[in-house]
Parts: sequence; structure tokens; C-alpha cells
Amino acid sequence: MSNKQNQMAAETAAASAKKFDAKRLAVLGLLTALIIVLQFVGLALRPTGFFNITLCLVPIIVGAALYGIGAGAWLGFVFGAITLTDAALFLAVNIPATILVCILKGTLAGLAAGLVFRLLEKKNVYIATFTAGIVCPVVNTGVFVLGCLTFFMPAIAELGAANGFDNAVEFLFVGMITVNFFVELAVNLVLGSGIAVIIRLGRRMLGRRASH
Repeated sequence: MSNKQNQMAAETAAASAKKFDAKRLAVLGLLTALIIVLQFVGLALRPTGFFNITLCLVPIIVGAALYGIGAGAWLGFVFGAITLTDAALFLAVNIPATILVCILKGTLAGLAAGLVFRLLEKKNVYIATFTAGIVCPVVNTGVFVLGCLTFFMPAIAELGAANGFDNAVEFLFVGMITVNFFVELAVNLVLGSGIAVIIRLGRRMLGRRASH
């Protein structure tokens, strides 16, 4: 291959890379905006419990599947940051700890979703999607629980007593997170097939597999 052909090939590759980067930024920007919108929709509806039921985990899973672990972590970070709008109860007790727990639970949930999808996608995209849909809320809720047990149990005990619970841990699980967690898990499982279809179509439109 001549120098001119090599140069043309390099220029074509560079143009393709720039085009992909532009698509990546556009899609991640759209998913980021969607997370913000869904969080405020959840705040407006607040169907049950002390916290709104989030639908934000769906775009996190989609982004993680399309663009890998880094994208999942970024979208999870955005989700964690935006959940601070629903954390007045904890912000009143410990602001630094509340910020840490919110950011950490979202970021790790997105990272875990991306990692699980990456490990399983070669076997089956649908299995990878459903598994990521399970792991994402489990990690999100699990880190939240650990944060509560570490930083906020006196406040939770006081709130639980006001709501008729003698045991603070029982109130944490039964009164605060159980309904939300299972609804979020059910949403991910019900929408799993649709999410997998979106991922397949997204990859086809992007013209290449996600980079990990």
C-alpha cells in the first residue's frame, strides 16, 4: 500500500472516529437529560414511601450496554447527583455523608450494570440485559442501606418511632425501601425485552459495537 493510500486510510479512520465520538456524546447527552427528567417526574408523582420510585435505572442500563462501563458509571453518577433533590431527610442530618452516599450508590450501580452486561452479552443480549436490570437496583439499594446503617441510624430510629416502629432496622427495610426496591426491580424486568431491543437497534444505528 502506498503512502498516499495509507494517508487516505488514516484520514478515513480518523473521520469515522470523530463521527462515532459525536454520536456517543449526543446519545449520552440524551440519556443524561432523560435521567434528569425522569427523576423530577418521580418527584412529582411520589406514589408511595418516603422516597420517589426511580425510573432512571433504565437509561443507565441502556447507556452502559451501548458504550460500556465508563458510560454506565457516568450516567449512574448523574443519577446519584440528581437524587440529592430527594434527600432532604438526610441532608438535614449530615450533608457530606448524604452527598457521598447518593453519588456512590448511583455511580456503582451504573458501573455494575455495565460490567455485568459486558460479561454476559456474548452469550445472550437478553440475558445480559435482564441480569444488568437486576444488578443495577440491587447495587443502588444495597449501597443506600449501607450508607444508612453507617451514618443515619439515629435519625432513622427517631423517624421510625414516630411512624410506629420500635426497631430502626425494621423501619429502614419495611417502611422506607422495600416497596420502592421491588417496584424498581419489577420495572426493569418488565421492560427488559424492550431495553434489549433498544440496545440492539442502537448498536445497529451506531454501526459498531460499544467500546468497553
